[in-house]
Amino acid sequence: MYLKDKASGNLVEVLDTQALFDPFKASIPGRFHAGEEMQESQDFNKSDLIFPSNEALPRCWIDGNYKTAD
Repeated sequence: MYLKDKASGNLVEVLDTQALFDPFKASIPGRFHAGEEMQESQDFNKSDLIFPSNEALPRCWIDGNYKTAD
């Protein structure tokens, strides 16, 4: 699965989708998908990522209290 880094606009390959869907994890492992060389894996804050269509991530992926919050 690919998401987009808000700051650079580069695609990020998500290496652990379970961490992405877990609202109690603030960061996920991934790597930039840019250039010809495979990039090194690093942690990305979920708050810095969006879908390639520029839509925000679902609240249930980032907020552990999404059911009780207004």
